[in-house]
Amino acid sequence: MVRVREAIATLPPGAFAFVMATGIVSIGMAQQDLPTLSLALLVVAGVAWLLLMVLLVLRVCWYRDRVVADLHDPRLAFGYFTLIAGTDVLAVRLTEEHLDTGVALLAFATSVWLVLGYAVPWAAVLSRARRPVLSEANGTWFIWVVAGQSVATAAASIEPLVPVGQAEVAVLAVAAWSVGIVLYGACAVLVALRLMLYPLSPSDLDPPYWVSMGAMAITVVAGAKIVEMTSTPIVLATGGLIAGLAVLCWAWATWLIPVLVAVGVWRHWVHRIPLRYEASWWSIVFPLGMYAVAGMYLGRADALPIVEQIGAVWLWLAVAAWLCAASLMVRSWFGPRERVDARVASPS
Repeated sequence: MVRVREAIATLPPGAFAFVMATGIVSIGMAQQDLPTLSLALLVVAGVAWLLLMVLLVLRVCWYRDRVVADLHDPRLAFGYFTLIAGTDVLAVRLTEEHLDTGVALLAFATSVWLVLGYAVPWAAVLSRARRPVLSEANGTWFIWVVAGQSVATAAASIEPLVPVGQAEVAVLAVAAWSVGIVLYGACAVLVALRLMLYPLSPSDLDPPYWVSMGAMAITVVAGAKIVEMTSTPIVLATGGLIAGLAVLCWAWATWLIPVLVAVGVWRHWVHRIPLRYEASWWSIVFPLGMYAVAGMYLGRADALPIVEQIGAVWLWLAVAAWLCAASLMVRSWFGPRERVDARVASPS
């Protein structure tokens, strides 16, 4: 029982990154006509989502002070957007199996996005008394972008299938995509300024910096899906622009990959920071999977076969990364336990 309370009390804000990573690999498998593997990963992602939702609700009820503290921490608060992105990734995959479930998940994710989209930046940045906040900007800030683009992706996936309300769903998809584009620019500037203006140690460049690439990749997927939506007025007005920007975003995501690999080499090879499992590893698996899916969707939507082929090959790198992270995660469950914080023993 103590270990259960410990898991609830220490649940990281970015815990739903596992659902994001598993769900996107499931989608990639479906794109490659591997339904058995895709379905197996979908089940894993769905069970994980349900379990994490229970843990999150219990954490809010039992350890509200820790939740509030995380919301006021710029280094952690943006991790809560993984709840939205994980839910939307499930919505996209489940739409193929059960449309009503996909619609319900999209509605839930959109509602949470509208709340957290204002609440997290206010609590973690604008209302924070300690300054400068910029010194604590990091890769998790890009999850804010991923959340908005996940709403756009889920809405664009569902729009052609719903019998009514297509125009409204199309507006949601285009609006969320547009907000995500603007937020990416803002986050990129803020994180770049933090890297240039403040001291930087190897431990600062942790796995969530890969989300800078994943945010671009999901922008590509959302854009490709918007182009494929029913020809509603807003799609006719913006389709050409979105299609062009999606190609630009794919190119930028591609350019970022060698940079991020070089950062990893500098961190772990040059400065000898040991490789050990942490929950943020899923922040690498998700971008790898999303880049693969982005290539396949963009290649098919814009008739770019070489881009589609790159995505199909890259998917297997994402699968290898998922297997590596999953095996190390399971291994960590049976490793030595750290001393439990006294506050964990009984809920507040």
